Amino acid sequence: MSKSLIITSIANDKHPILIQFAEECKKRNLPFIVMGDTKSPAEFNLDGCDFWSVARQQTLPFELAKIAPTRHYSRKNLGYLLAIKNGVTELVETDDDNIPREEFWSEKQSDVKSHVFENTGWVNVYHYFTKSFIWPRGYPLEELQKKQTELSTLKNEIIHCPIQQGLADENPDVDAVYRLTYPLPLSFELKNKIALGKNAWSPFNSQNTHWFKEAFALMYLPSYCSFRMTDIWRSYVAQRIAWECGWSVLYHESTVWQERNEHNLMKDFEDEIPGYSNNLNICKELQALVLKPGKEHIYENLIVCYQKLIEINVVGKEEITLLNAWIADLSKIA
Repeated sequence: MSKSLIITSIANDKHPILIQFAEECKKRNLPFIVMGDTKSPAEFNLDGCDFWSVARQQTLPFELAKIAPTRHYSRKNLGYLLAIKNGVTELVETDDDNIPREEFWSEKQSDVKSHVFENTGWVNVYHYFTKSFIWPRGYPLEELQKKQTELSTLKNEIIHCPIQQGLADENPDVDAVYRLTYPLPLSFELKNKIALGKNAWSPFNSQNTHWFKEAFALMYLPSYCSFRMTDIWRSYVAQRIAWECGWSVLYHESTVWQERNEHNLMKDFEDEIPGYSNNLNICKELQALVLKPGKEHIYENLIVCYQKLIEINVVGKEEITLLNAWIADLSKIA
């Protein structure tokens, strides 16, 4: 089994967290790929790290490399493709402000014993990891007062989860509304594992996420949408298509803590308005789609889902060109 770690960053090669990741990856013989952007430093030399500037990215043999927008988090897509071309069977992604615990590096299995949510609608996954009131970024504000299901009422069994989301302590991934109105830091004190299956929704992010090969196609990050929504809306599409494959999405305890990069919270709030306004409806529209069952139809289902997001005006029509390039590239290398 081979895996790779992917980060996108505009930091320099003296960044302490990038250095730590590079050292840990080198110790474990784990390929560590960092995708830069136009704001990245001209020189970047870090032992144990394979850094890709925009100029170097444009030499990649991918259709997507020719057309992917710059100055966007979605350039991470090129890192995914690069790792997949190199033959990995697992991909781990995080960000340059997350510090790994030892558990972050532990081997994972796609079949996991977990509490299983099905046909429950919206699930505030953070509720099951702390006694504090908190919700994940991307969770519809309209659903915040919904009573959550008791774990004791759910099946606790081995379930297939090729997408696995770990939490982050101290500065969890919450939206600007939470950051402006509730105190932080906060660490999750409960150690549950919960899996969301068919007709159960919750966002997941790109900050501490483990992907197995069969789900690689669902890693695609949209470019023609808000920076603060790209990984969230990806997660909705991934969950909807996962249902057709008989997969669940696993959420587990924190294996990193975050020392958050500097943010302007009001700017974050502004960038998250498309989410506050549309998250609930996006999932309603995705759930109503008639998709083809089976993992052999993932590419077709991706197109159907993004066509719907374009139709309801949350993603730009230019997205289909990028998505088609992603699919064409994956078809050649996967």
